[in-house]
Amino acid sequence: MNPPLLAFYGDDLTGSTDVMEALELSGLRTVLFTHIPDETLMARFAGFKAYGIAGTSRSETPEWMNAHLPAIFRWLDETKAEICRYKVCSTFDSAPEIGSIGRALDLGAAAFDQQSVPIVVGAPQLKRWTAFGNLYADFRGERHRIDRHPVMSRHPVTPMNEADLRIHLGRQTERTIGLIDCVTAVRPEADGEVDAALRRHGAVLIDVLDMATQAAAGHQLWRKRHEARFVVGSSGVEYALTCTQAGTPLAGYDGRFEPPGGRGPIAAVSGSCSPTTSRQIRHALANGFTGVPVDAARLSGKGEARDAEIARAVYASRAAIAGGRSALVYSALEGETAMDAAGGGGHVLGRSLGDILAAIVEREGLGRAIVAGGDTSSHAISALGIAALECRMPIPNAPGSPLCTAHSSRPGIDAFQIAFKGGQVGGDDYFVRLRDL
Repeated sequence: MNPPLLAFYGDDLTGSTDVMEALELSGLRTVLFTHIPDETLMARFAGFKAYGIAGTSRSETPEWMNAHLPAIFRWLDETKAEICRYKVCSTFDSAPEIGSIGRALDLGAAAFDQQSVPIVVGAPQLKRWTAFGNLYADFRGERHRIDRHPVMSRHPVTPMNEADLRIHLGRQTERTIGLIDCVTAVRPEADGEVDAALRRHGAVLIDVLDMATQAAAGHQLWRKRHEARFVVGSSGVEYALTCTQAGTPLAGYDGRFEPPGGRGPIAAVSGSCSPTTSRQIRHALANGFTGVPVDAARLSGKGEARDAEIARAVYASRAAIAGGRSALVYSALEGETAMDAAGGGGHVLGRSLGDILAAIVEREGLGRAIVAGGDTSSHAISALGIAALECRMPIPNAPGSPLCTAHSSRPGIDAFQIAFKGGQVGGDDYFVRLRDL
């Protein structure tokens, strides 16, 4: 069996489905595992072009990374993939004490015995751009430097207060960080400049501002894969490698997707604090969904209070579905911050929302469900018992949050359809669109 072209670990679930979607759009069969797979599970997906593991490191400490990431990186290496990578969010939000990209980069470089690590973050397809090392992101049709972004500059856990990614990452690692800027990247002599930068620095950021620089980044990643096989970045890595002009074996294909058809009432849970998700919730409630607000503090606790809140949400959701309406369980709306209300219990909140969704799906036999919130998704998926995901269909105007087919050992959950979306992803009609596909 030929080795895969790519193997990756995503630092949260929605970031991992983002990678899977980018590859599937280019016709590359991809499976996303939720843990290191055993031989039996791997055999079910023999011959796929890419393998991934959806993780939680975006919301974990450096100590957690020290304990868990080396085994993940060993597995990536053992797949014999041409390129192995650590996937981060395209907003690069992270901090020395939580979700440290620098610590993950250091651990990966050690695992692959690699002197320098290429980094690609810009992804025009996601409305993310890097220019001269600075990151820019779109918000409601306007471009913002990331440290002035209306949402990411105020992130409740890892606010982005520095746009120069070399400075931001330099707070998380002792490595020097070089730059191949958006002018240098497309010069005829760029190969030599990339070689020199990788010799001189412990990590090298490659700007992606447009399709020309994206193709240049993909060319460089593939050209340097033998000595710089381990790569860090957003799904901009995949978009660069699959760009036709990059000239890699991952490029030149188109994925084909058949509409999945409507599935009747669906269930959704949201732990997102994003204004984007708030608008989506309000739109859904005005268009046939029944809202089930829950107390984040109770769901983030223990004992009878948590159990009672879960039971109340499940009962209300099942009543809505019995009446022919879709149910939407949410822990925050407007300017509320679920993790603040929960006293920092985001891990438990995510698992509790997952418990609610699992109970609804199993008892009602639903064919489709949604989880909103990047950190929420990463922790909710364990409650659903999902071992692997395949991309069923990308969602228009919501890049990175495809409808997936879930494989699980739990009765009533195996082979059902589910979408995981980041807080800022999608238009106002996201929930309604997923219901009506």
